[in-house]
Amino acid sequence: MNIYILIAAILFAIELLYLFIARRLNIVDKPNLRSSHKKITVLGGGIIFIIGIWLWALFFGVHDPWFLLGLSLVALVSFADDVHSVPNWIRLVIQFAAIFLIIYDIGLLKLDLWYWVLIVVIVSVGIVNAYNFMDGINGITGGYSLIVILSLIVMYDKFGFDLSMLIVVGISLLVFCFFNFRNKALCFAGDVGAVSIAFIVIFCLCCLINKTKDPTYIVFLGVYGVDTVLTIIHRIKLHEKLGQAHRKHAYQIMANELHIPHVVVSLIYMGLQALISAGLIWLPVNHYVYAAVVLFLLAVGYLIFMKKYYHLHEEYLKSVAEKAEH
Repeated sequence: MNIYILIAAILFAIELLYLFIARRLNIVDKPNLRSSHKKITVLGGGIIFIIGIWLWALFFGVHDPWFLLGLSLVALVSFADDVHSVPNWIRLVIQFAAIFLIIYDIGLLKLDLWYWVLIVVIVSVGIVNAYNFMDGINGITGGYSLIVILSLIVMYDKFGFDLSMLIVVGISLLVFCFFNFRNKALCFAGDVGAVSIAFIVIFCLCCLINKTKDPTYIVFLGVYGVDTVLTIIHRIKLHEKLGQAHRKHAYQIMANELHIPHVVVSLIYMGLQALISAGLIWLPVNHYVYAAVVLFLLAVGYLIFMKKYYHLHEEYLKSVAEKAEH
């Protein structure tokens, strides 16, 4: 236990040091018309996630070297993107390579299963970028990820996860939340934070699914998944460029158009995901039926919400266009 307290203290000190350095080097996020915040804020505070994993390896040993290498690669290129824009193709190449390293580490890289490997790689890279898209308001990345990690910690008793890694990741999330999960965030996760924690979550989920042979544990990301997929479909119907910044996610409309405080919106997403994950873990039901029902209800809820409130976002876009004309 003393080791975890020491790690928490080190991470807290490193985050404070990073905030100081980032302000000096102007590593900040400046608000624009597509932003959900209104003041300049330090960017890249999520670097604490990769540092947490490095500390875990230092104190507990390197148990998964290829995972550690892949995480380091995606974290470094993502941090570089936070400081100065990196071409999309470079980030995607690194992400695909890093996911292959995860699959190799777990022992899934088999020629006779090449089609499953390809599916896992494509879905995993999609999840990484979805996590990055969803990082838009205070507390949502740190808080939501904390729920996922806590769910995995619960599963440790049944499926033998490396508990020390999960605890250290949980500690790094708590440290980050201290600085971010507040009405006036002191820092944002940045690409380095969103991509790093997504990569860690994917590794843990791949380990869990491989051990249990139960793919329904992907529902641990159900709330994020439904919001992301349906928002992408919506934007495709609107003929928008998917790489362009926007404010069309359900949580963004809640925060921007409905003026619900960021921390409250984040708590809603956290609470909903916690209930879904708890049901999957403890309810004595068929996992496939449960997953199908949950995803269906989430999709229906999303569509009802958008039907009722999306017009507010259209009014916002119209007002922005009118101001631009004048």
